[in-house]
Amino acid sequence: MLTGEIIAVTSGKGGVGKSTVSVNLALSLARLGKQVALIDLDIYGFSVPKILNLTSKPKTMNGKIIPVESYGVKVMSMGFLVKGNDPIVWRGPMLGKIVEHFAKDVIWGELDYVILDLPPGTGDVALDLHHLIPNSKEIIVTTPHPAATHVAERAGTMALKTKHEILGIVENMSYFTPPNSEEQYFLFGKGGGDQLAQELHSEVIARLPIEEPNTSILTPSVYEPGSLLYDHYMTLGKTVDSLVKAPC
Repeated sequence: MLTGEIIAVTSGKGGVGKSTVSVNLALSLARLGKQVALIDLDIYGFSVPKILNLTSKPKTMNGKIIPVESYGVKVMSMGFLVKGNDPIVWRGPMLGKIVEHFAKDVIWGELDYVILDLPPGTGDVALDLHHLIPNSKEIIVTTPHPAATHVAERAGTMALKTKHEILGIVENMSYFTPPNSEEQYFLFGKGGGDQLAQELHSEVIARLPIEEPNTSILTPSVYEPGSLLYDHYMTLGKTVDSLVKAPC
C-alpha cells in the first residue's frame, strides 16, 4: 500500500515536459533525504524508464512486486511490464486496474512522498486516480504558450471539482538563456503560467528554463549538480516539501 504524501503531476497536453518534471522532482526530494516512490501512470505514453535509462525489471516476492530503484527512488512503470517499446492497446476498465495494481500489489515500504506521473488530459486514469487515491495533491505542468495553458486549465479544473488540492503550477520551458549571457529569451511566450495560476486560484511554484541536455551521459534528462536545472529542481523540491508541511 502507498504511504506518505501523494503528489500527482499532470498537464493538459503532451509535450510540455511533465514526465521530466516528475522524475527530477522525485530525485530532488530523495536528495533532500526523503523516502520517495515514482509511479509512471502515463500508461499509453510511459517514458520514465527511458528517462532514467532503466533496463532491469521488477522482481516478485510472495506474489508482490518489488519496485526498481534508481537514484534512491523506488520506481514502477507500465514500461517494465511490456516487451520492448510495444504499444499498450487497452480500454478504460483495464487502466483502472493497473492504477490499483501499482497502489496495492507493490512492496513500497514506508514512504515520505509518492510522485505520480499522470497521462495528460482528463481521461480514465485521472478519473480512477481521483477515486482510488482521493487524498492526492496535484501539480500542473505547462509551458508559457497559450495553447498549453488553455488545456492545462481543464486538468486543474478537474482537480478542483474532485476536491483535490493544487499545490501549484510549474511553468516549464519558461525561457532560454544562452551560455555566457544573462539575457532571457521567451521562446514560448510569457505569462502563461501566471494566467493559469490565476484561473485556478493557485500560484506558480517554479519557472524552469530551457537547458540543452548533456548527451554525453546515459540520462541526459536527469539534471546533475553543476547544471542550471539541477538548482531549479532542488528549489522546487524544497518548495513542494514546505507547501506539503504548511498548515492548511
